[in-house]
Amino acid sequence: MVLGAFLFATMSVVVKIASAWFNSGEMVLGRGLIGIVFLWLLARNRGVSMATRYPGMHAWRSTIGVVSLGAWFYAIAHMPLATAVTLNYMSSVWIAAFLVGGALLAWVPVPGRDGRIERPPLQGTLALTVLAGFVGVVLMLKPSVSGSDGFAGMLGLLSGLTAAFAYMQVVALSRIGEPELRTVFYFAAGSAVAGAFATAATGFSDGNSWTWQHALWLLPIGLLAALGQLCMTRAYATAKTQAGTLLVANLQYSGIIFAAFYSVVLFDDRIDAAGWAGMALIIVSGIAATVLRQRAVPKAPAEEH
Repeated sequence: MVLGAFLFATMSVVVKIASAWFNSGEMVLGRGLIGIVFLWLLARNRGVSMATRYPGMHAWRSTIGVVSLGAWFYAIAHMPLATAVTLNYMSSVWIAAFLVGGALLAWVPVPGRDGRIERPPLQGTLALTVLAGFVGVVLMLKPSVSGSDGFAGMLGLLSGLTAAFAYMQVVALSRIGEPELRTVFYFAAGSAVAGAFATAATGFSDGNSWTWQHALWLLPIGLLAALGQLCMTRAYATAKTQAGTLLVANLQYSGIIFAAFYSVVLFDDRIDAAGWAGMALIIVSGIAATVLRQRAVPKAPAEEH
């Protein structure tokens, strides 16, 4: 998991650099095409078939995952790297928010033994973790609440929200026995298709961008993304106990630390005290939400970035 988080943080650095020449659609397209080739060769070497009995589930996972990926790439291009990566890691908080909202909607008021209406079956602490996570978002986005920065912030939040749906679908695919290579391959295929449509709609970048020196930056995006996904998927597959799954889920937040280091050292981003506090709040609330979900729901969704 730590290796996967490091690979994704490194990929975000490459995306940040490549965004000087390519738009988000082009980078999603490049990420998908390179991932297809790499994963197909790897699957062939391991003897894993790409045939599936669940095309609809893969299509939904790819669709929602591509929305998350495209929104994240845009946020990386237009925001400080650490901020964009942290917003994407809000997925655990979003899943906790889904649990709280679902419990509220399913609750039917029933008088208790003393005649008073019992409280809804919610853990108050879980609701507080959700609130803390969004306070962290406000602290991080406070300097960027208008114009293009504000739009990028909204897309960063969208990337975390849609990633939560994608994670839950990955868990569903894992539970029915789909190999991780197959799941990651179809996501790469979906990225290529969606990236092609987005690029056709927005147009390619100008000829000065499409030089072979610039295009080489698309190669590590696809390779790092595929390797990162394989690492994270394997981390969850090898976590056989609830405690192991919990540990793996929490170690994913090391990606925020790697991204913050890259942001400050490579891009000279200046993160103020409110930004660091917001980042810490999101990490703590994400870990707390993961722990509470494990206690409340024995088979809570495990994240795969």
